[in-house]
Amino acid sequence: MDRIALQEIIDAMQLVNLTPELALDDVYVDSTEVNRPALQLAGYYDYFDEHRIQVIGKVEYSYVRTLPEDTMLRAYERLFRHHIPCVIFSRGYKVDEEVISLGLKYGMPILSTDMNTSKLLARLMRLLEVRLAPMMVIHGVLVDVYGEGVLILGDSGLGKSEAGLELVKRGHRLVADDAVELRRLSETELLGSAPDTTRYLMELRGIGIVDVKALYGVQSVKDEMAVSMVVRLKYLDRDQSFDRLGGTEEYVEYLGNKLTCYTVPVSPGRNIAVILETAAVNFRQKRMGYDAMEELTRRLEEKMKNSLPQ
Repeated sequence: MDRIALQEIIDAMQLVNLTPELALDDVYVDSTEVNRPALQLAGYYDYFDEHRIQVIGKVEYSYVRTLPEDTMLRAYERLFRHHIPCVIFSRGYKVDEEVISLGLKYGMPILSTDMNTSKLLARLMRLLEVRLAPMMVIHGVLVDVYGEGVLILGDSGLGKSEAGLELVKRGHRLVADDAVELRRLSETELLGSAPDTTRYLMELRGIGIVDVKALYGVQSVKDEMAVSMVVRLKYLDRDQSFDRLGGTEEYVEYLGNKLTCYTVPVSPGRNIAVILETAAVNFRQKRMGYDAMEELTRRLEEKMKNSLPQ
């Protein structure tokens, strides 16, 4: 997504619109950066980025209140003349009617919130980073397993949703079923979530659509989760070889980010949910520095060393 509607930001941040007379249908934000215009209110506009949301915090508000009223209004007017998406006043500061009139004159949405400036900036930048991040949709199931985002992939009919449901029954949390939206927040973080239309819903063959949140409670679902690892389910083929010891690292790449991938054969009688739990814990162990394969190798080498004639 390369832009986000201002109205969506207002709704998500629960901001108060002080200029409801202005139509917001065609107002969008396309920058993840947020600016505090202290220098601009003082008259310095070199290198000013008009694409950023402007936040009036304690420093900016206190400064303009020291100015004569006509000078204060001219400072706001110079700011509002630029084609910025909006101005947000934090900390519940009172906005003068003259300032609101200037906003209406220049078509500048003026918003307000009771949040302190630091909290507002953190939440707003996080929202923009997520909504404006490079995004792709992949067919799979994403589950939070012991704090690890496990993305389950595989051909249709292999039991991805059933494995996800079993994990939910075992106390883990569903993030997305069928369609998983992946967003690249950084070189090391891929955030997964469900589309709004299918959030909390799961399709089970023979049953239909079920609402996981309604069936198992709010503790059984999660809105978004950083993807830690990928598990690819495959039909067990006797002629195909699988890595039995885990000595070979396999990876997949999405949006330029590389993720560890495990291929798990599926056959009648295999408890896939338990295997996925074990894979998540084993992945965390490796990340913390412990590798069971290395431990096995060490034991074998020690045994061979002890068996040699002295």
